[in-house]
Amino acid sequence: MRTGLICKKLGMSRLFTEEGIHTPVTILHLDNCHVVSTKTKERDGYTSVQLGVGNISEKNISNPMKGHFKKNKINAKAKISEFRVTEDNLLENGSELSASHFVDGQFIDVSGISIGKGFAGAMKRHNFGGLRASHGVSISHRSHGSTGQCQDPGKVFKGKKMAGHMGAANVTVQNLKVIKTESDEGYIYVKGAVPGPKGSWVLLKDSVKRSLPDDIPLPAALKNDNNEVKKDENPSDDKISEDNIESSENNGDSNES
Repeated sequence: MRTGLICKKLGMSRLFTEEGIHTPVTILHLDNCHVVSTKTKERDGYTSVQLGVGNISEKNISNPMKGHFKKNKINAKAKISEFRVTEDNLLENGSELSASHFVDGQFIDVSGISIGKGFAGAMKRHNFGGLRASHGVSISHRSHGSTGQCQDPGKVFKGKKMAGHMGAANVTVQNLKVIKTESDEGYIYVKGAVPGPKGSWVLLKDSVKRSLPDDIPLPAALKNDNNEVKKDENPSDDKISEDNIESSENNGDSNES
């Protein structure tokens, strides 16, 4: 079980395939995602990784959080969250995660706080049909009707569908497909809608109902690893140029003879 990511929801757009078919996507941005702290089974009883994203001024956080960031030698973060991982997928403090943590075509689960709708009636909140428009009904056309029985049981049961606060709840959408990732800019394009308003934080995890791809990075995709791959591309060009020089010298010697 790997760690997830904390991203900011920027909004929705669409991407076109080579055949001209458009796919609605949600654009998520990964902004300075670092490992703040880790928990081990020997010390804490379980293994997990705490991630932090976004930079924030220290004057806007509490003193306990200042001490927490200072202890782990990490700049203050706007959002932190903990992900349960297996022992072989623990990360070092200060490691920066990349958007290539999820590969193209992978299915993920996205969690976020849904858009708040305020106090809503039963018709909007639970899709009730309401009362009749006439035939004796007056003033209570959109009411939810009876909510209980008589003296027995003499109460309204818990969980009864009634008017109340709608939205602003933690929602998880499963099996969303990753269409494309841009590791340099930190963008992740996910097919379909993601819970939460624009500018809100969402948590991305590997899908619990789908198997992981074979080319998935383990234990995570770090930005330092990407830099190492780029450095390995240059020596091959140097070898080619040296071979060309040697072949040209040999041709020159043969011509002289």
